[in-house]
Amino acid sequence: MRATIARMQAMVYRSYGGPEKLEAIEREDPTPKRTQVAIRVVCASVNPVDWKKAEGQLRFFQPASFPVTAGYDVAGEVVAIGAAVTTFAIGDRVHARIKEGAGGACAERCVAGVDVTTKMPAAMSFADAAAIPLAGMTALQGLRDGGKMPLRGATQRVLVVGASGGVGHFGVQIARAMGAHVVAVSSTRNLALARSLGAHEVIDYTVADPYAGQAPFDVVLDCVGGEASKWLPLLGPKGRYVSCLPSPEVFARGALNITCGKKVSPVLLKSRASDLAILDALYAEGKLRVVIDSRFPLGKLADAWTRSKTGRAVGKIVIDVAAA
Repeated sequence: MRATIARMQAMVYRSYGGPEKLEAIEREDPTPKRTQVAIRVVCASVNPVDWKKAEGQLRFFQPASFPVTAGYDVAGEVVAIGAAVTTFAIGDRVHARIKEGAGGACAERCVAGVDVTTKMPAAMSFADAAAIPLAGMTALQGLRDGGKMPLRGATQRVLVVGASGGVGHFGVQIARAMGAHVVAVSSTRNLALARSLGAHEVIDYTVADPYAGQAPFDVVLDCVGGEASKWLPLLGPKGRYVSCLPSPEVFARGALNITCGKKVSPVLLKSRASDLAILDALYAEGKLRVVIDSRFPLGKLADAWTRSKTGRAVGKIVIDVAAA
């Protein structure tokens, strides 16, 4: 008698294109390798990289191997462990940002390496846990590594551009927790949110000449993307411009160091369990909260991507995959 093979639902795309390319399929449960855990997914979250990769915008840097199971941010429970795994046990509540090229968070089961996975704080919800990894680590690495800011005792004056978005709303809080003086940039409707996240000052970018009298800043954390040249005049003599959505101009300036003492740094995210643990500690201390824009069931992932593509989401978009 043949053993029954466990099967699950997953959201995949088989060719480059928009949200319409997503389809629900049934496939075998994934099996963890030696240093991986298998996770019963409770929640995932959407990041712009998800649909940009699906559209082929990243094909020259990260070519897809079809079919692709969507999603990188995951939160759920460990259901199996690899032979070499000693730090996790079945039943552990965990979250992770799966590495590029793997994906698979938008499915009922996925696997993640122990190097990118951490146990969730006891008080953290699965929705919050799924929302944090990619956006939170991008903000952390941008400020700490690109902005050269210490985790404690920072004295920099920091401008966070796009303060109500997925990365930006974490950036405001992390910079504040570091000790910096935080100035947040958003539209009129999100100024109150930016203040509630801990910004010392807010700037409404919709008004005329919004940055008059604001310079100099020690760090500009740009969570919107664009040309570094727009922001360099706002930096002090040794200031740092950090782009979370770097353009070719940002890469060129960063490589050539042609900014007369001012530094330009693109953020190239590295998934690390150690960085996720830093964010978890801030959350447990009450210094980091998650703003959730909207929630969609797994079968409505295309609608979630469409929402993300508007660029108007406030905080993170969460995908509900299974009951907690």
